Amino acid sequence: MKSKWVLSILLIFLFFCLTASLSFAKETTVPARVATFDGKSFAGFQDPEYVSYDQALREYLVKRIDKEFGIALDPKKYSGFDLLEIESLFKCKKSNEPYDMFLKEFPKRR
Repeated sequence: MKSKWVLSILLIFLFFCLTASLSFAKETTVPARVATFDGKSFAGFQDPEYVSYDQALREYLVKRIDKEFGIALDPKKYSGFDLLEIESLFKCKKSNEPYDMFLKEFPKRR
C-alpha cells in the first residue's frame, strides 16, 4: 500500500518536471518557406522541389549561423546539409579554436 503512494507521487512529480522543462524550451520555429517541404519525398538531387528546398534551407541556416555565431557564410558555397553540420560543429567547438579550422573541412561549391 505504501509503495503505491510512493509510486503515484513519483509519477506526478515526473509529470510536472516534464511539463516544466517543455515550457522552458527555446521558442524556435522553422520558417514557412522551409516548413512547406515537411514530409515530402524527392526523386533525387536534380528534382526542382529538392533544389528549392535546399536553397531555402541554406538561406535559413546562413542567417541562423550569422545570428548565433557572428560568422557570415555564403549560401551558394555550401549545401544545406553541410551548413547543418557546420552549425553543429560550431556549437561543440572549444572557445580557443578558430572557426576557419572547421570550415576548411567542407568542400565549397562554385
